Amino acid sequence: MDLIPSFQVDHTKIVPGIYVSRVDTLGDQFATTFDVRMKRPNAEPVVHANAMHTIEHIVATFLRNDDEWKDRIIYWGPMGCLTGCYLIVKGQPTSADVLPLMLRAFEHCAAYEGEVPGADPQSCGNYIFHDLNMARWEAARYVEVLRSNPGLEYPTTERITTERGMTFFDS
Repeated sequence: MDLIPSFQVDHTKIVPGIYVSRVDTLGDQFATTFDVRMKRPNAEPVVHANAMHTIEHIVATFLRNDDEWKDRIIYWGPMGCLTGCYLIVKGQPTSADVLPLMLRAFEHCAAYEGEVPGADPQSCGNYIFHDLNMARWEAARYVEVLRSNPGLEYPTTERITTERGMTFFDS
């Protein structure tokens, strides 16, 4: 089997930031997948699963309520490696285009108080698997990355378009 595109990126070179992971063609429309990388892979501790679950709930709720972006959000969720999340949006925005959105979303998460949205038995498949304090700490840390010097392009990227019309970026 072929190795999927996200496994072909050199993870030893990735720094925290926001990267265009791939662009899919859906008829005459596009869906862009962003690698919202919170941690340097294999070089620092990952986001604890409980905190990542809480970040997923808070940021997903924020994104789907953002006046400017809510109609373009397709998906928000954690990476299995727990070093970041994937954001899928309609269209072909750049990393720089979504940077202000991600900054607002993580600022919101860092300052969030109260009940975690959707963290109840009727709304969540593992509602007790949350850690708001740690999620806030991780979000605040990522806000500092986004304010200072986030990576916005994969190191040594090469654009590849497949026969099925999918575009992804590989190193």
